[in-house]
Amino acid sequence: MPPGSRTARVIGVSRLAALFAEARRPVAFTGAGVSTESGIPDFRSPGGVWARFDPSEFTYQNFVGSVEGRRRYWALGRVVYPVLRAAAPGAAHLALAELYRRGRLDCCITQNIDDLHQRAGLPPVAVLELHGNATRARCLDCGEICSRDELHARLEQGVDVPDCPACGGLVKPHTILFGEAMPSAVVAAAERRAAAADLFVVLGSSLAVYPAAYMPLHARRAGATLAIVNLEPTRLDDQADLVIRAPAGEVMAAVVDEVRARLLQGG
Repeated sequence: MPPGSRTARVIGVSRLAALFAEARRPVAFTGAGVSTESGIPDFRSPGGVWARFDPSEFTYQNFVGSVEGRRRYWALGRVVYPVLRAAAPGAAHLALAELYRRGRLDCCITQNIDDLHQRAGLPPVAVLELHGNATRARCLDCGEICSRDELHARLEQGVDVPDCPACGGLVKPHTILFGEAMPSAVVAAAERRAAAADLFVVLGSSLAVYPAAYMPLHARRAGATLAIVNLEPTRLDDQADLVIRAPAGEVMAAVVDEVRARLLQGG
C-alpha cells in the first residue's frame, strides 16, 4: 500500500497514536516542513532564500572576519526576521505541546530556528535547538544576550551592523551559520535523549542535513521504534517502522485526537 494513499494515512495515524499512547519516552524531531506549514519559507526549496542569495556569503568566517560580511548578513536578516516573527504555531507545534502536557512526549529535537515550539507551549527545557534560535543574539566579546527584536529595531532605524549595547562588541545571531559547529552541549543532550527514546518520530524533515539527521539513527540503533511523517521520501524510510506521506500538522492533529480519546478511555 503506497504510504501516501488515504487508506495508508488513516492506518498510519491510528498506529502512530497507539505508539504515542504506549511509549514511555517518545521523542519528536522536527524539520523545515513543520515551519513551512506556519508560512515560513523553506530556504532550500525552489524560489527560497538560497535561490536568491549565495549561501557561501553567509558563513561564520565571513561574519566574524569582516564588517562587510556582517553587513550582508544583517541585510538578509532584516528581510527574513519579520517573516519568522509574524508566523504563528501550526497544528504540529500545538499537537506536540499537548502531548507534552499529557506526559506523552519527552522532548522535541528541532532543526528549526523560529521559536514556534516554545510559542506553542513547549517549555524551553523540552526543546533542543540544534541550529539555534532566531529570536536571540549574543555578544562574542562580553557574552551579553541581546533580543533580536531590539536589534531589528536598530536595523529599521538605519544601523547597518548593530553592535553590543553593553560593550560595543561583535554581536552574532544565536542561529548557526554555515561553517559553524553546532552547540556541543545541545548536540550531546539531543544524542542522549534520542538514544534513550523508545519512540522517535520525525516530522517534516527530509533528513538531508547532517549532523542533525544522525539523530534518528541514534534512536534506531538503541532499539527505538522509528516513525517518519514527511511529504517526500527520506533517506531513512527503509529503516523506519512506520512511514506516513502527509503534512505533519494534519497527521499530528489527528494523532492527538486519538491519543486524547485513548487516555480518556484508559486504554
